[in-house]
Amino acid sequence: MNVIIPLAGFGTRLRPHTYSKPKPLVGVAGKPVLGHILDRLLKQATIERVVFVVGYLGEQIEQYVSSYYPPLNSAYVEQKELNGQAPAILLARHLVSGPTLIVFVDTLADAALEALEHETCDGVIYVKEVEDPRRFGVVRIDAQGYITEFIEKPATIENRLAVIGMYYVREVQQLMDACEELIRRDKRVKNEYFLADAFNIMLERGAKLRPQPVNVWLDCGTAHSVLETNRYLLQHGHDNSAELPQGQYVIVPPVNIHPSATIINSVIGPHASIGEGCHIVSSVIRESVVEAGAKVIDHVMANSLIGRDAVLRGRPRRFNVGDSSVVDFDED
Repeated sequence: MNVIIPLAGFGTRLRPHTYSKPKPLVGVAGKPVLGHILDRLLKQATIERVVFVVGYLGEQIEQYVSSYYPPLNSAYVEQKELNGQAPAILLARHLVSGPTLIVFVDTLADAALEALEHETCDGVIYVKEVEDPRRFGVVRIDAQGYITEFIEKPATIENRLAVIGMYYVREVQQLMDACEELIRRDKRVKNEYFLADAFNIMLERGAKLRPQPVNVWLDCGTAHSVLETNRYLLQHGHDNSAELPQGQYVIVPPVNIHPSATIINSVIGPHASIGEGCHIVSSVIRESVVEAGAKVIDHVMANSLIGRDAVLRGRPRRFNVGDSSVVDFDED
């Protein structure tokens, strides 16, 4: 199976962090969001190739993948014009064939992929039932349980199966053809070509698509949702507190602390992630993510997202601090 991962957007909802790194490289529970996605894919399926559709700061994606996933057969295409999801998928047309999974990088889900090897439908659309679907894309299904229509941000709430941003097609050429037809028809929403409309064209042409519900759908598109995702992952398999040596600090599980971090006279946790090479002194950190190389000194911190190589010193506050920033309340 091939995989296409579109990640060319600017990640504006996660600024200031995405000024200096692409959104998929924001850390949660010990590694970047992209690392969690790749780990789940490689654990559950035999992957022939992963195509990354990159944009702003895309070279950082390639550096990360080549450093941490060197055996992965990866390819990179650049989306220079941010004109929607369907054109992004089309950029991978000559790099993939046959069964293909599309995963948007905002999405972490408990989707079971093993059964796709025996899938007989033309496509599987991963969905989550939500109370109010009006801010999501949803699917309408018939009495047999097959999808009849994709609806973007419906005006009513009777169709509650929200599309989570993860799709499987048994023959990717069908989807590529539908994306091309969508662009020929010039059907846009806010000047973008959406993948949902391409799937509607597949349905017009007789494709059989079915929904596959997931129990867990984690979003990583905003600072708040990153902290929520970090909390969930620490509670579900990413707590490494039992592996950490007893030293000059107190751990309140669950946490994920990189072995290279230096922590002195501090309390870490619950739900705190401390990245590689961090330096934490005389501080209390909970419900927060502190990324690689950051320094936190004489501080009490909660519900905060601290970027790479940032420096914070003194006085309790709540922070959303980007890479290489300095916040210093020291009166000396």
